[in-house]
Amino acid sequence: MRLLFVCTGNTCRSPLAEAIARATAAERGLAAVTVASAGTSAWDGAPASDGSMLVGIERRLELQGHRAQTLTHPLIDAHDLVLVMGPHHLERALALGGGGKSWLLTEYASAGRVADAIADPFGGDLARYRETADELTREIRAVFDRLQAEGRVTVSTPPAAPDPS
Repeated sequence: MRLLFVCTGNTCRSPLAEAIARATAAERGLAAVTVASAGTSAWDGAPASDGSMLVGIERRLELQGHRAQTLTHPLIDAHDLVLVMGPHHLERALALGGGGKSWLLTEYASAGRVADAIADPFGGDLARYRETADELTREIRAVFDRLQAEGRVTVSTPPAAPDPS
């Protein structure tokens, strides 16, 4: 299963989502899951935002090597599931050929119920980035619950031991 998370600049929400999803897949032993992220208006090569980096450090998420990339048709084609942060991201993913596999993250996590967008923490304080990471963690866990329940991903390695801290 190849997952792609999409936001606007690919420096705040989607890099956090990518790192959280990668960590969640490892915790659950889902070795066949790969994760990436992109932005509808990304500045290619930009690092994750300072707020995302700080939250990543606090939560032991790997964001140091992140470099933003623009959402493209080939990138969508290369992924099985495209999960976006807001309605305008969904419009762009669909325009680039993502029909049938592109969803608002919160809508996919809630099995199709109408759901809200993930608010952009850009320009906010560290508390706002923490709130975003908490929301992303809840939603991404629900996504993996759904994928596992539907048999779209299965445990292929022993789950990682929980972090004792």
